[in-house]
Order: sequence, then structure tokens, then C-alpha cells
Amino acid sequence: MTDLVLLVEDELLIALDLQGTIEDAGFRVEGPCTTLSEAQEAIDRHGARFAAALLDVRLADDTVFPAADRLHAAGVPLLFHSGHADDADLRRRYPLAMVCPKPSAPDTLSAALLRCVQMTRVG
Repeated sequence: MTDLVLLVEDELLIALDLQGTIEDAGFRVEGPCTTLSEAQEAIDRHGARFAAALLDVRLADDTVFPAADRLHAAGVPLLFHSGHADDADLRRRYPLAMVCPKPSAPDTLSAALLRCVQMTRVG
């Protein structure tokens, strides 16, 4: 299993903070990807082999859903971190995804990320 987490976040300061949180949890980071195009390229580059993906919903050029659909189909655990997320819609589209509202404390995100990865490793 890879220890690489895909980070998709278009706000630079938040992205840098999230990158540190992911690294502090013991993972390597691919990203931050600030656009859907960058996220799609990262998925192509790594063959969608990620321990998890931490995703903002609204990006500079589109929503993250086309990339999330690809990751979900590949079995990558999804952790949405967004101020624009419809929790019910996300759970309908991605039943096993975790959702943390923006902003979330680093320890909350770190714990959610670790749970996300563990669910996949156990299941």
C-alpha cells in the first residue's frame, strides 16, 4: 500500500497547512493540486494509486467531482474538506467518504485521514 495522499485544494495558505498536516500524519503528499486539471494529471501520473485523497469541492476551474469519481472507482478513500460541501449529497455520491467541514483543526483532519486509510486497509 502506498503512503501517498493526493491533496486537492485551491487556496494556497490552506493547501500549505493541509500539506503539513498530512506529512505530520506520516504520509507523503502529491500536490497541492489547485485545479481539476492538475488533479486529473496527478491521477494519471500515479495511476490513481493513493492511500487517500483530501479534496476541496470547489476549485479554481471547476468542482472536484470528475476527479473524485475516478478516485472512487479506483477504490481510493476520499476525505472531503470544504466549506461548500453538501454533506448529504457527498454521502449519497460517495457512501464511504469522510467529510470534514472547512475549517477543521489539524488533529481532526489527521484523525479523519488515518481512519480513512485504515478502513481501506482493513476492508
